[in-house]
Amino acid sequence: MSHADHAPAHPNPEHYYVPDHSYWPIIASVSLFTLMFGGATLLNGGSAMLLVIGLTMMLITIFGWFGTVIRESEKGFYNEQMDRSFRWGMVWFIFSEVMFFAAFFGALFYARVYSVPWLGGETDHGLLTQSLLWPKYEAAWPTNGPDAIGGFFAPMHAWGLPALNTLILLSSGVTITWAHWGLVEGKRPQLIKGLAATVALGVLFLILQYVEYHEAYKELNLTLNSGIYGSTFFMLTGFHGMHVTIGAIILTVILFRSIAGHFGPHKHFAFEAAAWYWHFVDVVWLGLFIFVYWM
Repeated sequence: MSHADHAPAHPNPEHYYVPDHSYWPIIASVSLFTLMFGGATLLNGGSAMLLVIGLTMMLITIFGWFGTVIRESEKGFYNEQMDRSFRWGMVWFIFSEVMFFAAFFGALFYARVYSVPWLGGETDHGLLTQSLLWPKYEAAWPTNGPDAIGGFFAPMHAWGLPALNTLILLSSGVTITWAHWGLVEGKRPQLIKGLAATVALGVLFLILQYVEYHEAYKELNLTLNSGIYGSTFFMLTGFHGMHVTIGAIILTVILFRSIAGHFGPHKHFAFEAAAWYWHFVDVVWLGLFIFVYWM
């Protein structure tokens, strides 16, 4: 039973719309658990079946839940108070994403600023640790640790594909802003072209990231098993790539809705939410480029 199945035929714009019970939240929870468990299974040498099942369930959930909310919006169930609720919800969601990436950036900074110098004997506390445990270890970054976990590797340098991908994502921030201007000014062709360009740039970014990962594994011997550098590198860039994928899917939905005539100059929260998310992805990548690739 979806939200819209029992929604009033003529909603009252003065009332806060409260949807009926929906099965989408529980389906989303099961799908996400299956996806994460399948991913962990694959990383530990198991089958990819659970990962594929979880991904399929999640795509069905996104398609179905998006469709329900879109139908409710187009039927006029949402008033200004609902719009404010959506905006606050999106603000808190992006804040949670900031904290998510802050945890991984924190792990990177802790390793570089504290752990590696300590193990290398560069601090008072580390002198005894180095002399007793790792007398030959020299503190340097990037490193796979005193035990050289994963063997010799070469780091990924900034001035290649990463720099090109930075230019691509910054350009996508410009195109999504241009699309927003077109929407506000009532220029639908500009809106559609800007969205299409943004989606295309996002897909190009993902393609180049795949090429980068292939180079890392095949030519640089840089893998998830390459100690602290390999794990932080792939966790940060991999999760960012996942967010780019999600953002590209959301923007594709917004593009199709724009082609169908949805949104107006004064009522387009779904577009704004997608744009906020995309700008957040851009900012995170700038942090990645500076602290993971460059410094």
